[in-house]
Order: sequence, then C-alpha cells, then structure tokens
Amino acid sequence: MAKGDPKKPKGKMSAYAFFVQTCREEHKKKNPEVSTMSKEKSKFDEMAKADKVRYNREMKDYRPAKGETTICSEFRPKIKSTNPDISIGDVAKKLGEMWNNLKDVTDYKSKGKSDGIKCPAKVARKR
Repeated sequence: MAKGDPKKPKGKMSAYAFFVQTCREEHKKKNPEVSTMSKEKSKFDEMAKADKVRYNREMKDYRPAKGETTICSEFRPKIKSTNPDISIGDVAKKLGEMWNNLKDVTDYKSKGKSDGIKCPAKVARKR
C-alpha cells in the first residue's frame, strides 16, 4: 500500500510558492540582485488567500480512513476466498469478530490515519 491517502486534498500553497511556480527563473534572469516589489508580492498574497479558502473547503469534507476500514479492506478478500458462498452480512459479522478479538489494535488504527494528520473535526473541538 502506498504511503498516504491518494484522496487527501493537496496542501495549501503559500504566496511564495505561487511566485516561484510562476516566474522564478524569469525574475532571476532580469534582476539577480533585486528583491520582489510590494505590488508584485500582493498578487501572490491574493493567490495564496484564494488557495487557502480552497484548501479549507476541501479539508472540511475530508476524513482519514479509520482502523476498522483498514482491517475490513485487508481481510474481506481472504474471508471471501475461503468461504465463496458466504453472504455480505456474515462477512461483516466475521470482520466484526476479528476486530473485537484483535489484541493489538494500534497497528490498524495507525494504518488508517495518515502520519501527523489530525482529523479536522477533532481539531475544531479542541479550539
């Protein structure tokens, strides 16, 4: 499994990141000794503010996968291969039993969450 969640929104970009992305090489060739002017910088600040709004909107709806989801996606194919005629409800019951009988749940809980990323709902409650 690849590291990180492919559905997770990209991180927000700062004004400087937009500046670098747009015209770094061009600016360096024209003015190697001059720093950015405030008019030029304000354009990138506006771009960063707009991207921050997009990022916050996407993060509001995003929730990282839970440990229960991780274990289900890992063990469902194994259960179906050993018992091909089993119903969906019985598969869910077996997965629930497996989850309840696990001694070390922390591995699956940590697999379900991205490293260092906190659920936005939990962060909002702490504020």
